[in-house]
Amino acid sequence: MSIDLATPAFQISPSAGGHGLTLSDSAARRLAKLAEADGHPVMLRVAVDGGGCSGFQYRFELVEAAEAEDIRIESGGQAALVDPVSLPFLKGSEIAFLDDLAGAQFVVRNPNAASSCGCGVSFAI
Repeated sequence: MSIDLATPAFQISPSAGGHGLTLSDSAARRLAKLAEADGHPVMLRVAVDGGGCSGFQYRFELVEAAEAEDIRIESGGQAALVDPVSLPFLKGSEIAFLDDLAGAQFVVRNPNAASSCGCGVSFAI
């Protein structure tokens, strides 16, 4: 068995819009509340970094402006941003906001994750 290391494991074209990313209604509502509290629009930047107990980890950040290469995902007048490097790891994912007994947080429901840690912040592919 041979493996072609020259071909990336994930390959998509951000300009084609084939990423399948969605921003849930719960995330859009939470972003609207945060924007109202701050007095100006905010967007949620979602990125994937190396590290965490499972190999990769999600990073969430509230920002006021997008970077030139960001992919914008919109719902209910609110937006999330994903950089082109993180996009292949998030293809087909839903960005949501959960508020339950464990706490209130943005989460990624990622169909590409083969496993994840107990807190849901890190994952493996």
